[in-house]
Amino acid sequence: MRTTRINSWMASLLVVLTVAFLVAVALAPFGEAPWDGIVTLLGGAFGSARRISESLVKTCPLLFTGLGVAVAFRTGAFNIGAEGQFLLGALGAVAVGSHVAGLPPWVAVAATLGAAFLAGLVWGGIAGVLKAWRDVPEVISTIMLNFVAVYWLSALIRGPLRNPTSGLPESVEIAAVAELPRLFEKTRVHAGLPIGILLAVAVYLLMTRTVLGFKMRAVGFNPVASAFAGFHPRLTWAGTLALSGALAGLGGGIEVCAITFRVYDNFSPGYGYTAIAVALLARLHPIGVVLTAFFFGALEQGAGTLQRELQVPLVMASIVEGLVVILALLLGFHRPGEKRMPEVETV
Repeated sequence: MRTTRINSWMASLLVVLTVAFLVAVALAPFGEAPWDGIVTLLGGAFGSARRISESLVKTCPLLFTGLGVAVAFRTGAFNIGAEGQFLLGALGAVAVGSHVAGLPPWVAVAATLGAAFLAGLVWGGIAGVLKAWRDVPEVISTIMLNFVAVYWLSALIRGPLRNPTSGLPESVEIAAVAELPRLFEKTRVHAGLPIGILLAVAVYLLMTRTVLGFKMRAVGFNPVASAFAGFHPRLTWAGTLALSGALAGLGGGIEVCAITFRVYDNFSPGYGYTAIAVALLARLHPIGVVLTAFFFGALEQGAGTLQRELQVPLVMASIVEGLVVILALLLGFHRPGEKRMPEVETV
């Protein structure tokens, strides 16, 4: 067991090192020495206290969405809808957070984040109910719900949630009492980060130290055997998709309460999709998600510096994320319990 765990983390490290090499190759056409590009990327992510703090800020939404994806994948439910669940959580936070001005701060924050959690839970639960009731593949339903969430957000910020004092397509702001505090002066690092880390620990304990977690992992490894054991895979998948959506939705609420204080078009630059790479690179381990979320957060921050200093397009970060997914799959990041196809001997 210990050898297997070491091999798993070595595989993740191999992915990171291989991606670094491919980044160097990808930077070559832009006329800069590959090593200079990597140095600029690292400097943009870790070159100063402010840049490190911005890497941590970009880590937070990836941490919550990555946890949601990891929980679902570990149970064998392929949630591709963290993007939509993140957006619905943000909408829920704005809908409630803009009406809590008269409440004590801790009550206002709890109500706002609770609304985000509940909105994500409902959005993920829709896919779960469809899978349990009509056997609708969750890959299809969650992807379609992403589009519904994007366009619904766009409609609401031009209608019921529109900011009447702004000519821009954005929602009203949440009340000041619903804002999360900053952890350090002159930075944007906020209380959502330790909340995410504590949540990762809680998810780890849930999955490894509780009967419910054992049932979830058992369904992920072998749903047929789990059914014979009386674990009800369909209900487990439905509940897991709801929990996965709730985690992603909470991430959207925290982003509103700590960074943007409102929602607008293109509110998410693709956090829910990057979360898939975050979860895969962490090998679906909740604590590992903390580390890989920071890796991708730093990558996003460094990519911005590459664009400013070397005129390298910002989409370089998306290229790297795609490479991570492909390399992770090549190294055997497959569904829990899924066996590889046996090799066919040729005559």
